[in-house]
Amino acid sequence: MQKPSSSIASGIGVGHVISISFCTSCSYRGHAMTTKHMLEEAFPGITVTLANHPPPLLNRLMGIVIPILQVGVIVIIMGGEQIFPKLGYMRPPLWYYSLRSNRQGTIITTWFLGNYIKSCLKNSGAFEVFCDGELIFSKLMEQRFPGEFKLRELVSRKLYNLRNSEGFTGGLW
Repeated sequence: MQKPSSSIASGIGVGHVISISFCTSCSYRGHAMTTKHMLEEAFPGITVTLANHPPPLLNRLMGIVIPILQVGVIVIIMGGEQIFPKLGYMRPPLWYYSLRSNRQGTIITTWFLGNYIKSCLKNSGAFEVFCDGELIFSKLMEQRFPGEFKLRELVSRKLYNLRNSEGFTGGLW
């Protein structure tokens, strides 16, 4: 018994693009690769692209400001006795002396706390699936990952709707 030959040109996914946008700092790359292979196998001829989903603009801006603040705190602690008189203060403020009394602890805390906050701001937590530019699944909205069968169903439904809207008649495949 011979199996029918299927070519890429006759695949149900030919000409369609699935885009998966995911949080790289959340380690979702493995899940995205598994999903990509599953979709390429389920819908022959479909193009699946993977991309990083950037965090919100405010988080990105805060990620730029935090290292500047870290360096600023370290510079003030190391050279505050020379910096404050140049800024017009005869004596450094009282908080400076409390930070200066534990110089190492303050610098280490500033460094590690700043890096922790910066890494938290990078996480978008996203795993978004688009079919021909239209969102079909969003982890940010659903608060969960898509199941394999659910995602296949969503993509099938979307491809079926696109096929019918283009004037094709008949069954799904």
